[in-house]
Formats: sequence, structure tokens, C-alpha cells
Amino acid sequence: MEENIEAVSSLIDTLIAFAVEYGFQLLGALVVLLIGLKAASFFARKTTALCEKKGLDVTLSRFIGNVVKIVLIAIVVIITLGNFGIEISPFIALAGASAFGATIALQGPLSNYGAGLSIILTRPFVVGNTINVQGVSGVVTEVTLAQTVLEGEDGERITVPNKEVVGQVIVNSKRRRVVQTKLYAQSSDEAARIITLVKQVLAGVPDLVAEAEGGRESLVGVHDFSYGGVIVGVRYWVASEKYFATRYAVNEALLSALGEAGIEPTAPPGGAVALESLSADADTPGYKEPIA
Repeated sequence: MEENIEAVSSLIDTLIAFAVEYGFQLLGALVVLLIGLKAASFFARKTTALCEKKGLDVTLSRFIGNVVKIVLIAIVVIITLGNFGIEISPFIALAGASAFGATIALQGPLSNYGAGLSIILTRPFVVGNTINVQGVSGVVTEVTLAQTVLEGEDGERITVPNKEVVGQVIVNSKRRRVVQTKLYAQSSDEAARIITLVKQVLAGVPDLVAEAEGGRESLVGVHDFSYGGVIVGVRYWVASEKYFATRYAVNEALLSALGEAGIEPTAPPGGAVALESLSADADTPGYKEPIA
């Protein structure tokens, strides 16, 4: 019993001696660490805000802010370790060896980070743009080092790894998308009537993006010729978040107007029409006709 009491007493004496000798040093190191972390977050936010104030896009501003934060945290950690009396040279060597091993083992994920850095620096698109890549389309809501996040019209979240973005054909239509439609006319006179009707219908749709708002002027004209008829092409711009809603509303108005005029905008039975697809997306790069 006395031996146990002596052991506990010796341990307490050792702890007291350690606290007296190193207590203020440890406390000071912890204070420096906490203040440094707070300061790193503060300067990162200020840097991001300054970049946005200077006109840089959100993605690049956040990236610069994060770089500043990481650098400041690294400096704070080095200072803290020095206050503890720890030699940091072995840690630097270990970090270098670990980084080399991680590069070999994580080539796939790391390629996403490299691609993300390329996207952030070259800025082929920014947050708020509407892009079409790898067969998916949506409004860019976030660009990180690992992935690009899109939001579809129905609110779905689309996550694309950055390595699948870099090196691909990217269609960036800013905040709008183009709708493309083709109508069949059996004669040149009927084609002229269809063109007039389509222009009237488009003039009455309030949701089209006008040229003054960054879109393009709606185009209606002879798109192509086929055996026994004429193909009328229609192109107009709509807001990305209302693409399908506006497209369907315009199609319904077109169908109603053509029906009242007694025009059937389809190929006659047995007619040979040089038309690969009536899909509005058929002319979009990377589009593939669905298998029936």
C-alpha cells in the first residue's frame, strides 16, 4: 500500500515539475495556434472579398482565399511546433516522401485536383454559367478542385469529376440556352406561311431572352430542302432555368397556331424526307440519338 502511495506521489511530483517548467510554454503555444487559426480564416475571408470586389469571379476568388488560408495555417503550425521545441526537419522529409507515395497511389483522385486547378485558372466557365459537357447540362453552382457541380432545371444536383471536364468539348451558353426546332412544309408557299406564323407566335412569348438581355435574335427561315418539301428551322433563346417550360409553351402555341391555319407540320405518309432528327438537341455537340 505504501509503495502505491509513493508511486502516485512521485507521479504527481513529476507532473507538477513538468507543469512548472513547460506549462507557460505549452499555454503560449496553444494560444498562438488558436489565434493563428482565427487569423488565417479572417485573412482568407478578406482576401476572397477583395478579389470579388476587384471583379474576379466567385470560383477564382474562393480559390485564392483558400490558398492564403492554407499558407497561413502552415506557418502557424511551424511556429507552434517550434514553441514546443520540436524539430520540424524530419516532418518535412516525411511529408515529401508521403506526398510522393500518395501521388503514385492516388493518381485517379489527384488527376481531378490537377484538372480542377486548370479549370479555376483558365476559367472556361464560372459559377452561374450554363454548360453542356459529357452529355449533361446545367447551371454551374460550384467549382472545387475535385469536381464541378451543376444544377438542372428540376433542381437535381449533377456532380462531374473535373478530369471528365478538361479536354472535352464544353458548350458554355452563359445564363441562357438555345432552342432549335424543325418543321416540315409540303411546298414553298406553305413554308412561307409557317415562317410568318412562327414569327408571330415567338413575338407573343414573354419568356424569350432578347438580344438586349444577352441572348440572340430569334431566327426563323428555310433550314434545308428535302424530297417533296421544305424544312423550316426555328431558333430562339430562353433562360436556362426555364428551358423546358418555355420550350413546351412555345411548341404548344405553335401547334395551336398551325392547326388554326390548317397546316400539318409533318412529313406526308411515305414521303422521303432528308431529316435525321426532329429533336431540338440534335445539333448540340456530343448529342447522340436515343435508341428506340
